[in-house]
Amino acid sequence: MRKEGHHHHEHGKVIKALNLTEAQQQQLKANNESFREQMKALDKNEGITVKESRDRKEALVKDKKAKFEALLTPEQKAKLETFKKERTAKHDSMSAKRLEKMKVTLSLSDKQVTALKAHKEATHAKLKAIKENEQLSRTERQAQIAAIREANKNSFKTILTPEQLTKWQELKKQKMDRRSI
Repeated sequence: MRKEGHHHHEHGKVIKALNLTEAQQQQLKANNESFREQMKALDKNEGITVKESRDRKEALVKDKKAKFEALLTPEQKAKLETFKKERTAKHDSMSAKRLEKMKVTLSLSDKQVTALKAHKEATHAKLKAIKENEQLSRTERQAQIAAIREANKNSFKTILTPEQLTKWQELKKQKMDRRSI
């Protein structure tokens, strides 16, 4: 839940920084209200399958995003792209910090760090390609992502020593235990 709130806060800052005109704000508000109503209607519709409901919701989210981007001026679109790049840079920085912490905590060699970094980048590229492939159904996308995540777990076993793997799994369990409190 905390993550969603954080994302919402970031989104609000971006909207504010885009400096929308009054007309844009009104149109955005109308689009958001329409989106919420359509989502509520889908939730109440018991005559469709769960899969159909999810597919329709996914289409509504894409439509909402397209309408938002259509509202923006070229300058605002450029500003939005800048925000996206800054968010990606921040994410990459945090990822590097986590890898450095992992190196210290698990006593990783430079070779292991390089292997983990390369593996992470390859995994990220595969996941991005799957998410951007609009030819895949939601179910196919989920299956491919699950397969990549499983392969990811197995690759850790080849990079880390048995002792490091055990320690890493213990740390993950502790982290999950702290989150459940």
